[in-house]
Amino acid sequence: MTSPRPASAAVVVASNRAADGVYADETGPLIVETLRSWGFEVGDAVVVHDGDPVGVAIGEALASGVAAVVTTGGTGINPTDRTPEATRPHLDRELPGVAEALRAEGVAKGVPTAVLSRGLAGVAGTAVVVNLPGSRGGVKDGLAVLADVLPHAVDQLRGGDHPGSTS
Repeated sequence: MTSPRPASAAVVVASNRAADGVYADETGPLIVETLRSWGFEVGDAVVVHDGDPVGVAIGEALASGVAAVVTTGGTGINPTDRTPEATRPHLDRELPGVAEALRAEGVAKGVPTAVLSRGLAGVAGTAVVVNLPGSRGGVKDGLAVLADVLPHAVDQLRGGDHPGSTS
């Protein structure tokens, strides 16, 4: 018997300055490393400008058949922050509890402005898509929330059952 193929994932970084080479992105590699430690097959993060390029990158990732797309950046209220608007058209169903848990984790860690994040989470076909904030701290907090949730959601979308369930 062969073991099931590991789920694949993609990471999209929304950052005008990183895309322009003003500074190196640090959040994408952190997400990639974490996803790999959770057993996902994932290439390097794709760094794009805010706005429409984010939607294009998400669409390309989904078309490649990944089981999860995690974005970072562009979730605030700055006029260039457009990641939620670029994400929403790809979603078939939103997962508001995940997005709310991400914001709540930031607040619990002493960052009251985490409530300003407009990030979304949802299902796009057979993939989970999650928007994380663009700060390194916000990404670390978000990954702490996703540690158990994302692998479980991907398993569910791949037809997994609820382990230990008696109903």
